[in-house]
Amino acid sequence: MNEQTQQEQIITALDATKDEPRIIRETGIDAKVASLIEPAINAAGFRLVRVRLSGLNGLTLQIMAERPDGTMTVEDCEIVSKTVSPVLDVEDPIDGKYHLEVSSPGIDRPMVRKSDFANWQGHIAKLETSLLHDNRKKFRGRIIKVETDTVTLEADQATYGAEAQTVIPFDIIAEARLILTDDLIRDALRKDKDLREGRIPGDQLSDEINLDSGNAGAPESDTDI
Repeated sequence: MNEQTQQEQIITALDATKDEPRIIRETGIDAKVASLIEPAINAAGFRLVRVRLSGLNGLTLQIMAERPDGTMTVEDCEIVSKTVSPVLDVEDPIDGKYHLEVSSPGIDRPMVRKSDFANWQGHIAKLETSLLHDNRKKFRGRIIKVETDTVTLEADQATYGAEAQTVIPFDIIAEARLILTDDLIRDALRKDKDLREGRIPGDQLSDEINLDSGNAGAPESDTDI
């Protein structure tokens, strides 16, 4: 594959996913914060992955974001932090002082869009549904098929009485994330390398990646508000 063809394929993929809505969204105060900051994040060229307010370190507002191609550097986290901070200051949706943490989704990422499931087909995920499905709400398995309205998991662990494969409608999935495995780490690093080597002309992403010391987590930018 020549360089131009590879670039064209990347551009086509980005055009198809950059405006893709999230199918898994927040509730309560998290949803309120998400509705306030998502337009600003999108305008800056990023996509919101998740918002979560927790009691960590007193009170921490965690914002996960990424570029449409799935990459996210430390510098990108700082851009998102500077983008959302004025919005949060003006709207003041959270009572009291809190710690703002901006990060990428990481390798064992939450999956919030249909394309997340398609992009990581073949890897193991853990899902929780909002309604009983096949008499349970928790599922784990390898993503073997992704269709318009459903995802099919194949159990990676033997469970007595459970079907080997389960078809789950997207509209009842409340939470989903990838399970960290050696295969996932290897494929994530390969995808990142391929994206950077086939970088779209004019893209100013840094070539740095924060995956050292055995830490598969994401780069973060922290701010106290």
